[in-house]
Amino acid sequence: MPQPLPPCHDSTESMQVFKQHCQIAEEYHEVKKEIALLEERKKELIAKLDQAEKEKVDAAQLAREFEALTEENRTLKLAQSQCVEQLEKLRIQYQKRQGSS
Repeated sequence: MPQPLPPCHDSTESMQVFKQHCQIAEEYHEVKKEIALLEERKKELIAKLDQAEKEKVDAAQLAREFEALTEENRTLKLAQSQCVEQLEKLRIQYQKRQGSS
């Protein structure tokens, strides 16, 4: 930012313009600092949003895996109970054969 010309001390208008220029320069630097802070905050929020999106995707993937495993578990329990029934029938048949021989 350009430096203001030194004021002409004999001119009230020159002194006012110089003073105004200094105030505007201060405000400009404050606004620049605030913009820098907001840009940093924006980066942080974008990173958090990216992380949240990733976690959301991970959670959805885990939910799908859970559903698949739950279904597989149900199928395996059903198969196990059918095997237990079949084994019991074979055991009864074997006992009948043992008893008749």
